[in-house]
Amino acid sequence: MTAPTPDEPKHVPETDQGALMAALADGSLFGEPIARRVDTHAATIFLTANRAWKIKRAVRYPYLDFSTAALRRKALDAELRYNRRTAPDLYLAVHAITRAAPRFELDGGGPVVDWILEMRRFPDGALLADQARASALGEDLCARLADRIVDFHRGAEVARDSSGGFRRLSDIVAGNAQSLAPHEQLFGAARIDRLLTAQRALLMRHRDVLDRRSRAGKVRHVHGDLHLANIALIDGIPTMFDCLEFDTDLATADVLYDLAFLLMDLWHCGLRDDANYLYNRYFDLAPEDDASALLPLMMSVRATIRAHVAASTLARTGENNAGNEAHAFLALAETLVADTPPRLVTIGGLSGTGKSAVARRIAGDFLPPPGARILRSDVWRKHLAGAALDRRLDPSYYSQSFSATVYARLELEAERLIRAGHSVIIDAVFAGEAEREAIARLVSTTGVDWQGLWLDAPVQVRVARVARRRNDVSDANVEVAREQSAIGIGSLRGWIRVPADRDLPTVVTAARDQLRLPWPGNDAMPEISPGAKRSPM
Repeated sequence: MTAPTPDEPKHVPETDQGALMAALADGSLFGEPIARRVDTHAATIFLTANRAWKIKRAVRYPYLDFSTAALRRKALDAELRYNRRTAPDLYLAVHAITRAAPRFELDGGGPVVDWILEMRRFPDGALLADQARASALGEDLCARLADRIVDFHRGAEVARDSSGGFRRLSDIVAGNAQSLAPHEQLFGAARIDRLLTAQRALLMRHRDVLDRRSRAGKVRHVHGDLHLANIALIDGIPTMFDCLEFDTDLATADVLYDLAFLLMDLWHCGLRDDANYLYNRYFDLAPEDDASALLPLMMSVRATIRAHVAASTLARTGENNAGNEAHAFLALAETLVADTPPRLVTIGGLSGTGKSAVARRIAGDFLPPPGARILRSDVWRKHLAGAALDRRLDPSYYSQSFSATVYARLELEAERLIRAGHSVIIDAVFAGEAEREAIARLVSTTGVDWQGLWLDAPVQVRVARVARRRNDVSDANVEVAREQSAIGIGSLRGWIRVPADRDLPTVVTAARDQLRLPWPGNDAMPEISPGAKRSPM
């Protein structure tokens, strides 16, 4: 199992597709004119007003073989079957192209010469790749997309073989090494060697986790090609399509390797907040899958594939843009495996001070990508209660003893992530001194660089904000917000107080200033220096 390389294909003259392509291009076979034709390395798509018709090209690559009509039919049948897992309304049928001289027909009575896939056409501009070029996707769309990916991964077929997760990812890294070798002049041999050395070191570091996840059934038949150009917003629903269909082994991977492609693509597009929000939403919904520390490596491997694919395109076509893309993806692959010390940030404050909103808007500024994992007490309270995130809990789950259990779990999860090298933001009230003292012990035990922000806002501001909440995981209502004003907070020594009664952008700017974070929009994210370790107490 190696990463595919788009070498020059071998054309097989079993069927003269030239005459067929010319016939398809005039639209008569479909009964309506062709609006646009799209050619890829292995297929041609003819777009009409309401349909997309896809035919495989008679090519053979090192990683796929479409050289005969029988093989092309097999691939189209697989494409129809596998893509109906995520886009059943898009993928309609596979049709025979028959010959009734001198014409071609769909499902006619003559001999079959080829096969074509009928799909429903979605509107232009529906691709998330197109939308990402115009603006950020936003929290609502990222949440809906994360929900769909989690559901898909949970239902995906578990790998039947016993191959470990470590071996599978090692094979991909080895394939990347082979694919990068012809491009040493473009990238530099020393640079390639440093990247591969860093990836292999992380592979060894996470070997046990990768194999443990494989034994737990986390290696599944996934999408395999999950990036922004293969997701469309159709009737308000983010719809995944065009999965990797020609090789089930290549499409069988850890579910997080599938997610990593999309996160890498978002990060590459400069949409770090979107990448971070989607990543946090995914693990908030599937905490049992939270192996955040694997994502930088997996994203780096994905970026490396894109780098050598672009380099091959440059070698074949001489397109300057392909060269720029090759360098950009390799630079991202390097950033993703750079040795960046993790950070811990705690954001405390009474209900309505904006803790979660601030956390979401700064988490994408942390390294390593895809940014900090946000551990929110409201989310973990629901998990520990065995409740869905949108279910309101019984007041008994807000008892002092149950709250202590929630904070203990937050600290446990934070320590696990920090020790694995990942940055963490803990979002909780932290009204009790015992809860803040526990953070002091966590900092002392792990040696992590820590900063605590305490958000302050008067009761009338907090109550108004809580009253405006809709579809929030928090159960706090206006009565709770008022009652919290009577809490004796005690000493906040070591915590930085941030006025939170202003508009959100102003509060976020103040938080970024205190945390020495880069400003949004900076293309070059500086390496974060851990600086002097702070004690929270």
